[in-house]
Amino acid sequence: MSTKMEKTILSLAAERTADKLQEFLQTLNRDDLTNHLQNQAVKGRNVGAFLRAVFKGSPCSEETGTLRRHKIYSCCIELLESGTLQKEVASEIIGLLMLEAHRFPGSVLVELAKDFVNAIKEGGTLETGKSLELLPIILTALATKKENLAYGKEELNGEECKKQLINTLCSSRWNQKYVIRLTSMFKDVPLTAEEVEIVLEKVLSILCKLNLQEIPALVYQLLVVSSKGNRKNVLERMIAFFNELDKKYNDEQSGDKLLDLVTMPSNELRHVEGTIILHIVFAIKLDCELGRELLKHLKAGQQGDSSNLCPFSIALLLSLARIQRFEEQVFDLLKTSVIKSFKDLQLLQGSKFLQKLVPHRTCVSAMILEVISHSVHCWDHVTQGLVDLGFILMDSYGPKKILDGKTTETSSGLSRMPSQQACKLGARILLETFRIHEMVRQEILEQIFNRVVTRATSPISHYLDLLSDIITYAPLVLRSCSSKVTETFDFLSFLPLQTVQGLLKAVQPLLKLSMSMRDSLIIVLRKAMFASQLDARKSAVAGFLLLLKNFKVLGSLSSSQCSQAIGASQVSVDVHSRYNSVANETFCLEIIDSLRRCLGQQADVRLMLYEGFYDVLRRNSKLASSIMQTLLSQLKQFYEPKPDLLPPLKLEACILTQGDQICLQEPLDHLLCYIQHCLAWYKSRVMPTQQGDEEEEEGFYQDLDDMLESITNRMIKSELEDFELDKSADFSQNNDTGIKNNICASLVMGVCEVLIEYNFSISNFSKNKFEDVLSLFMCYKKLADILSEKAGKGRTKMAHKTNDSLLSMKFVSDLLTALFRDNTPSHEESLSVLRASTEFMRYAVSVALQKLQQLKETGHVSGPDGHNPDKIFQNLCDITRVLLWRYTSVPTSVEESVKKEKGKSISLLCLEGLQKIVSAVQQFYQHKIPQFFKALDGTDEEADGDVSITQRTAFQIRQFQRSLLNLLSSQEEDFNSKEAVLLVTVLSSLSKLLEPSSTQFMQMLSWTSKICKENSQEDASFCKGLMNLFFSLSVLYKSPVTLLRDLSQDIHGQLGDIDEDVEVEKTDHFAMVNLKTAAPTVCLLVLGQAEKVLEEVDWLITKLKRQGIPEPPSGKRSSEEASSQIASANDPTEKAVIMQLGTLLTVFHELVQTALPSGSCVDTLLKGLCKMYTTLTALVRYYLQVCRSARGIPKNMEKLVKLSGSHLTPLCYSFISYVQNKKSNNSTLTGEKKKKTAAVSTAMARVLRETKPIPNLIFAIEQYEKFLIQLSKKSKVNLMQHMKLSTSRDFKIKGNILDMVLREDGEDEDEEGTASEQEGQKKEPPRKKQKK
Repeated sequence: MSTKMEKTILSLAAERTADKLQEFLQTLNRDDLTNHLQNQAVKGRNVGAFLRAVFKGSPCSEETGTLRRHKIYSCCIELLESGTLQKEVASEIIGLLMLEAHRFPGSVLVELAKDFVNAIKEGGTLETGKSLELLPIILTALATKKENLAYGKEELNGEECKKQLINTLCSSRWNQKYVIRLTSMFKDVPLTAEEVEIVLEKVLSILCKLNLQEIPALVYQLLVVSSKGNRKNVLERMIAFFNELDKKYNDEQSGDKLLDLVTMPSNELRHVEGTIILHIVFAIKLDCELGRELLKHLKAGQQGDSSNLCPFSIALLLSLARIQRFEEQVFDLLKTSVIKSFKDLQLLQGSKFLQKLVPHRTCVSAMILEVISHSVHCWDHVTQGLVDLGFILMDSYGPKKILDGKTTETSSGLSRMPSQQACKLGARILLETFRIHEMVRQEILEQIFNRVVTRATSPISHYLDLLSDIITYAPLVLRSCSSKVTETFDFLSFLPLQTVQGLLKAVQPLLKLSMSMRDSLIIVLRKAMFASQLDARKSAVAGFLLLLKNFKVLGSLSSSQCSQAIGASQVSVDVHSRYNSVANETFCLEIIDSLRRCLGQQADVRLMLYEGFYDVLRRNSKLASSIMQTLLSQLKQFYEPKPDLLPPLKLEACILTQGDQICLQEPLDHLLCYIQHCLAWYKSRVMPTQQGDEEEEEGFYQDLDDMLESITNRMIKSELEDFELDKSADFSQNNDTGIKNNICASLVMGVCEVLIEYNFSISNFSKNKFEDVLSLFMCYKKLADILSEKAGKGRTKMAHKTNDSLLSMKFVSDLLTALFRDNTPSHEESLSVLRASTEFMRYAVSVALQKLQQLKETGHVSGPDGHNPDKIFQNLCDITRVLLWRYTSVPTSVEESVKKEKGKSISLLCLEGLQKIVSAVQQFYQHKIPQFFKALDGTDEEADGDVSITQRTAFQIRQFQRSLLNLLSSQEEDFNSKEAVLLVTVLSSLSKLLEPSSTQFMQMLSWTSKICKENSQEDASFCKGLMNLFFSLSVLYKSPVTLLRDLSQDIHGQLGDIDEDVEVEKTDHFAMVNLKTAAPTVCLLVLGQAEKVLEEVDWLITKLKRQGIPEPPSGKRSSEEASSQIASANDPTEKAVIMQLGTLLTVFHELVQTALPSGSCVDTLLKGLCKMYTTLTALVRYYLQVCRSARGIPKNMEKLVKLSGSHLTPLCYSFISYVQNKKSNNSTLTGEKKKKTAAVSTAMARVLRETKPIPNLIFAIEQYEKFLIQLSKKSKVNLMQHMKLSTSRDFKIKGNILDMVLREDGEDEDEEGTASEQEGQKKEPPRKKQKK
């Protein structure tokens, strides 16, 4: 029966008209049609033709046709959801239903859509979800219906019905199985902006409920839907979601909505995040507006507290950088965020006030490093961005060259500057990326080598450090790009010496692995040895010395260790073969032979060679014989062998005359210096290990000993006349004789120092030897006195080389220990010879100071082991112990009461040395500070391991506090200003090591406060140092504004009022503020601190502005809630800002009434006032922004505005008049005295400079008042009732006064101009002053 029915229907459908078909279908029961359709479809038969025929015979123009069509449509949907249909049959049915949907009347479409919504709400009736493909077609068709349709109890048009259906759908619960299909469905439905927001809000709320694997597909559909609008919300919510997910994963939290996600393996979460980032970047490629919204959102966060940045968003940005149009914007954003993060951190670390208000946030640098660690999970799309970011940070914030040729780079010290931290972050990014990702290693290395070669004139130490770290991490990786390394070697002759040394030191491990690379370097160095440029020859020497130090003879341990980790056959053969030890020895001897040719070159090259030989000798002891023989033969050229001939050295041969130029050819003093160090090391290390059969090799050391002994004896016998360097000699730099004598004097003094060290080291505390040492010192001192006397008479100072002592740091340490701390009875008699000479002891301490100054400036010292940080640190500890004992045992006051010699006392020199040491240790040995204090205490690390740095520091601080108190309690005429300043500097340095939360810190703060309150020293430099210490401690405890207020009152009381008729009552908060220190010393310090406080307040206001902009929510109620939440969150910060500004306002209230002297105080005060009004304006603008969200102005803000109007603005205009009157009077005096034109010009320049800030201040006041008027209108509060507008605003140039000063003949015009100025001032409203 059913088959016959189908044939009839199909035959009738083939006719041109559908009348007969309609009639036939009306005769049939609708259930017959649906049953037949179900049977045929389930059996997998073609039902398309049957469906088309039924739809053709069921026109929507007839009610029965519509009902039949509806019945069939619903039946098809049920079939699709049953899951029993074959794929081809289901596809055909869906295609037909899509085509027929537009023909339904609106009422049927509403019913069909409701069926879908109900099915989704119930969740169980949808089995496969295939029918959901029809819903967007139905909704789209419904939206086109203009007529009113019954929807519940209402009559709505098609568009409104669609909106209601979407609302109902989005308010219902979705089965997780169909979330992605439902989201995908909406991309085909035309949606209004409101509907887009509803849909996206629904989908985003489901995001956290899905399984991790389902999220990428949903995010992709979300991005597609967001192209209809509301992109920003989608990006914000996704970034926030993954940020929260990362945090919860890292914290290993459980028991909340994200439990399933958090317990997922790490690599799965990272893979999902990587996929999502790819989806977002792909969506941005198709829709650039999405990329612009992302950048806009992240930049908005940057203006506040960078809360929008997280590891996920940073990874997203780095992937986005692959799109060319966004590349520059992305890196600018990241670079700015990094430097801002470091600046904010620096600001927070330096202010307890800010630390209490602002919670600690993760630094952007930590987020970037987290991205690198995540990128191991196939985040290849991030790696290129990481490489580019690393180089951008290093390029932008690396060390810079400054005017005098030096660079701003620091050595191993702790980098506290934001730019230095950003540069170090760039290097770390590149190093970590290099470790993780093989694909970018080649590029990183190429870029480093390119910068080393192409930036020869710029400081590149940071790139060389990075290269060294990379090579240390993976030397074998660089063997694959050896061609790039050898190509770089070709440029060695053209690079600065410092760059060459750094580069060769970095690539040194590679030279042991690759014979070809080593051979290439040797060829380049041999060519450079004969280059015309001096730097090229010095580079060749540096390179050869490096090879000598690192290729040890007889197969040293380091070579075999290095080879064991290498699998390359060629390298294994090179290192393990028996030929290696012989080859190394031959190789090193060839290099020494090449270096001997340098002994005929310039003094700088020879000096480098001598210094290098000493380092080689200690690293490669088997070369000792060759090196010592070389040095011996060189010394013999300048040595007088006859034992009775004076002087013992041929100084004339050391000086070269070329035409009209005279220069040093042989640095004989340095040659002797390194000979004696080599000899000492050889005798102490090599000779004890030698066997009897090696005695014949020891001849050279005996020869050297004899020569040094002979030189010593004859130098003692020699007079200055023997060197032609007596008082009658010419030491000017204007003629050849003077230059020659200066060079000779430098050599003689250097030789004396070398011999002093040699004789002391071999003396074994012999009295005769110490007498020789003292005799050598007297020779040195005579010459030094002559040179000093000549220089004091206006002659040019001698060459700089004579300023550098040739004594080694180790010897200085030993000498000071012997002079001041050696209590051994057997040494007493011999040491008394040296201790009897105060000049010698002062000389020993002075050399120590010179070494310490070198260390502070360069990070190393001259002489042997001067570049070895560990040995320098050990010497520092030893020297510190001696200097500290000497200073505390023999106070300066005691020593000065008995001393007769000129110059600084030894105790004062010791204190100066201690100050330099404490500074140097903090700069270069921050990580060794615990060992430093343990060395000073002389305690064992294990026995005293629980004592903190703060406790050790406090112990040392107490010693210096006692010294300062003793100094302050002495008579006024005995007060030593220099010693007091040094003590305060030491205390300042040590106080930085105290933990701010410790009791020791509080004791230090209260002690400093007490000193400032009870002592009234009039020395400006001591006052400045002490007040700086007080401020630096105070800011780490609390805000210094109350302290500034007290100081400003003291300054006002000491200097008086700008109105001479007003008598100011003196306050005595701080005795340190007196008539001599109040201005400019204390005044400038107060203003400097006030500026810092204003910077902190400015920073907080900017942060408040960012937090005070709630995102526009969907409803009015939620907007009010958001505003109230922000208000409650910002309330403590707002109060703190207003309190700070209120107290600062009282500070300026006092200072602006003070009769400050002309000069820097007035200028700085005017600038400070300008900054104050700018900050007040920023706060007013913040409240303008807050008023938009229906919030009022707090009462304390109204009080602050009232205070500014009554206590500051009127006084500012009075102070301006005071300044202008003072300048006018100064100009009059200048004209009366008829000074020279140059002096007048200087005075006028100063006048113009000091009055320049006045118009800026007026503008700042008027801007403040302008925004106050706007805020008054917004808030309905009259904030201007206490503001009085001034009429003193005439800043025209008074030509008559100017002419009078410049021509010096306009006295009448001067009087006229002054009178007119006074008349103008009388127009000002009278001001009332209260007596203090």
